[in-house]
Order: sequence, then structure tokens, then C-alpha cells
Amino acid sequence: MPDSNDHPAQTPSTTKGSAPPPPPEQIEDASNQALAEALRSSFVIVKIIMVILVLVFFGSGFFTVSSQERAIVLRFGRPVGVGEQQLLGPGPHWSFPYPIDEVVKIPFTEIQRVTSTTGWYATTPEAEATNSEPPPGPTLSPAADGYTLTSDTNIIHVRVTLSYRINRPLSYVLDFANASNLVLNALNNAIFQASAQFSVDDALRLNQLGLKEKITARVQRLVDQQGLGITIEQLDLRTRPPRYVEEAFINVLKAEQERGQTNQLAQAYANSVLSKAQGEANAVLNQGETDRTRLLQAIAAEARYFTNQLPHYRSNPDLFMARLQTETLHRVLTNSAVDKNFLPDPASGKPYELRIQLSREPQKPQAQQTP
Repeated sequence: MPDSNDHPAQTPSTTKGSAPPPPPEQIEDASNQALAEALRSSFVIVKIIMVILVLVFFGSGFFTVSSQERAIVLRFGRPVGVGEQQLLGPGPHWSFPYPIDEVVKIPFTEIQRVTSTTGWYATTPEAEATNSEPPPGPTLSPAADGYTLTSDTNIIHVRVTLSYRINRPLSYVLDFANASNLVLNALNNAIFQASAQFSVDDALRLNQLGLKEKITARVQRLVDQQGLGITIEQLDLRTRPPRYVEEAFINVLKAEQERGQTNQLAQAYANSVLSKAQGEANAVLNQGETDRTRLLQAIAAEARYFTNQLPHYRSNPDLFMARLQTETLHRVLTNSAVDKNFLPDPASGKPYELRIQLSREPQKPQAQQTP
């Protein structure tokens, strides 16, 4: 191997054609300057990004309230403003973004709905929509099926859907953590309280309107006591007998309908008989009234006649009686078709002896028989 000492090391100063190296101080200044320029550029970018983030942060605080809504701004959990100023109306608004401010929008004019969670048997909305409910069991399961009791100790199922509006948004949102749950509790309470005042027939078919009014009044009284700030708009009621005895209820309903039809037929027949009897009675009464009127008129005429004849009787009773007797005999005997004999009173005052010969009717001659 060649010895390393045969070729002495060449230094930069002795290398032909190469520039002399810069001093160490100049190299450090160039690197620091490049680093400073890089940092300066980075700071500019960071500032721009921070400005953009700040603008985005504050710009995210803009929100719009629709005409059917009202809004409340909560700053660190407390409402901003005093009294009615806490309630923001329709239009654009601004608040600090979350977590400084929190915007709570309230559906002021929109209809809110809650459906009772007690009193109905176990099912799902999908099963009811498709009419694919499971068949009823042999008995009621209190662990899964809801029910209510009627005044005659019968069991029925009741479901109510309540529609309401928020008329005091501040009370509805600020005074309660979840006011809709309180409305639901009031509805469930009203169902049990009202069902206990009606019989099973009234609750299922005869007086559902009365049951509905009782539930509505009870819910309104409870929400007013609690100050929920809502107004009840509508209440949809649905009742049903227990499914495992529903066939018996249907049979009873059919029997009730048949009884009602029979009663209607009997009532119609009774009305026809009464109408006929009333017509006959009216006819008899009218005839009697007519006869009474005619008799009264005749008696009144005779009374007037005797009243008019009274002066003649008083002036000469014998002549009046003779004339009256003659007129009577004339009226009686005028239309007689048989022989008439008139015997006036004799002057002596003694009665006549009247003899009538009643002879046998002469026999008719019979023709002689030829021997």
C-alpha cells in the first residue's frame, strides 16, 4: 500500500483555483437573517390567521329569528336584558358565540304537541300505522300495558294528544328546565282524574265529549297553577276497551244497538197508536162540542120563545093554552098517514067514553071444489 506520507495533505489555501472561505462571523449572520425573515413571514401569516379567526368567531354570533319564533340570549347561563327586553323578536340579531352566549329559540306561534304516556297498552307508532299490532294476551299485563279505572271499577285504555301554544315564552323557558315534561305530567294526571268520574259506557261511547272536557279543564287548571305559560288549543281523545275482552264489549254494543232499534220500533208504534187515539178523541170531542153548541142554541131559542110568549099567557092563560094545544096538534097530526080523530074537551067537563070496535077481518070466499 502506498504510504500516506508520500502525499502530503493539501490545505484550502494551497488549492489551486478555489476561493478563500468566508469568515465564521459572516456565516452566522446570514443564517440568523434567514431565520429572522422566516419568523417574520410566519408571524405575518399567524396574524392574518388570527384576524380571520377573530372575524369568524365574532361573525358566528349573528343569528336570525323567524316570524314564528322568539329568542333569549343566555350569557354564562343568565338571560341578557331585563323583563320583556330579554325576549328578542323576529329579525337579525348578534350575540357572543358559544360558550360565552347561548341562544335559545322559542317556537312562539308554532303548535306544540305532547302525547300521554300512561293509560295505553304496549305498542309502537310503526305497529299502529301498519295495523300490525301483536295479538292480545289472555290477561292485562300491568308491567307493560297502561290503563285507567272508571267510576264503575272497569278497566279501559285512554290516549290523549294535547296541542298547545306558548303564550309566555320567558316563563316557559326560564322558570323550568323542561316545561314540556310538566305539560305531559299534567296531561297524565288529568287522564286518571277524569276517567274515574265516568262509567265505562260513557267513557267508551256514550259521553266521550264529557270526558274530553273534563281532561281539558283539569290540564288547564294544573298548568295555570304551575305558571307554565301555555294555552291549550286542541285535545284529541281515543278510548278503547282492554283488547283481551274487546269481543265481549263488541257483543254488548251490538246488543245495545238491537235494543235501541227495538225501542225505536216500539216507540214508533206507540206514537202511531197514540196519534190515532188522539185523533179519534179529538173527533169525539169536536162532535160533542158541536152537539153542545147546537143544543145550547136550541135551548136558547126555546127560552127566547117562551120569554116572548109569557106576556100572552099572562093576559089570557086559557086562550094561550088552547092556541098552544092547537098548534101542537097541528104539528103532530099533519104528517100522520092514518085516520085521525080529535076529541075536544066537553063543555060539561066530564071525559068522553071512547069505544073502539075491533072486528075480525072478513074471510075471503073460497072457490067450490068440483065433485
